[in-house]
Amino acid sequence: MNEHKELKLEDIKKIADAKKCHVQKALYLVTEFLSGPMCGRCFPCSMGSYEAKIRLEDTAGGKGTKADIAKLKMIAGHMLETSMCKKGKDTAKFIIEWIDSGVFEEHIKGTCAERECTSLIEYVIIPEKCIMCGLCQDVCKYHAILGKKKKPYQGGHLPFDIRQKRCIKCGDCIKVCPTEAIVIIDIKQVAAKVEV
Repeated sequence: MNEHKELKLEDIKKIADAKKCHVQKALYLVTEFLSGPMCGRCFPCSMGSYEAKIRLEDTAGGKGTKADIAKLKMIAGHMLETSMCKKGKDTAKFIIEWIDSGVFEEHIKGTCAERECTSLIEYVIIPEKCIMCGLCQDVCKYHAILGKKKKPYQGGHLPFDIRQKRCIKCGDCIKVCPTEAIVIIDIKQVAAKVEV
């Protein structure tokens, strides 16, 4: 049995509301709505939800534009007016509730204040704080952390570093770092450093 069919829209909303980022809330709700509760009988709801999902993915991924926000408003407005069932109308209301919050505009500028949109953030190690204990490397299941543990009476050790292409931003390394040397920064901060 498909697990999405078992979830009701109210349950999906509760899970979505637990997320901090409004873009992630909307993306989760629309994605799960398409996977389960949506009946697909009315065109504005089925096609609107699908297009909204694409635009929300772009926004969460740092590829969104002002045109995407305008289209999301239009899609949600059409769904609210023309969907034949309460589920479609409720999904539209959920999108409309957050669209004017300013968060969507922040995302198209490359910032997720809640740092839940992984395409807009990076985990980095502050070299001055890294004591080369290796706890972060031990906990990383994806082998994203480079470096060698510091050994007594041996010099030449470099601070650990995170390979961004391997890092999935799970946060396990941050939890174990005893010196708080691992921080989350916005991608646009990284880009600004590269340009300097």
